[in-house]
Amino acid sequence: MPASVVTVLRLDHVTFVVRDLASSRRFYVDVLGMQEVPRPAFSFAGCWFQAGATLIHLILEHDLSGPAGFPVEVLQRSTRNHHVAFAVPDARTAAAQLKAAGVPLMDDAKLRPDGAVQVFLLDPDNHVIELCSGP
Repeated sequence: MPASVVTVLRLDHVTFVVRDLASSRRFYVDVLGMQEVPRPAFSFAGCWFQAGATLIHLILEHDLSGPAGFPVEVLQRSTRNHHVAFAVPDARTAAAQLKAAGVPLMDDAKLRPDGAVQVFLLDPDNHVIELCSGP
């Protein structure tokens, strides 16, 4: 096997294009508990959040960005679709807290075959978000 061309160190950031920064900010801060962090002075609107060692970048949809959310043709409410997963201490507890706060879930917390627990929800632009905890 030949040596790799590059060496990936870690996931640095995930970017979502959104329709409404205020609504998305509320979701990532108030629902998921992320901390907003300073963002460089780009020529387009957006905001950044810290999720452990990974940054979440939001870009406000504009004429040079991609579309916000997922196109209708892939909006099959499926956990087997494009998504990003965030580790949480206990996914079952997270699911209960989300439901108590009136946040709709795609499905209740489920046990994975490897013993991990996962729960899925949607952000304001229908990006599929997974919260998972280890076995």
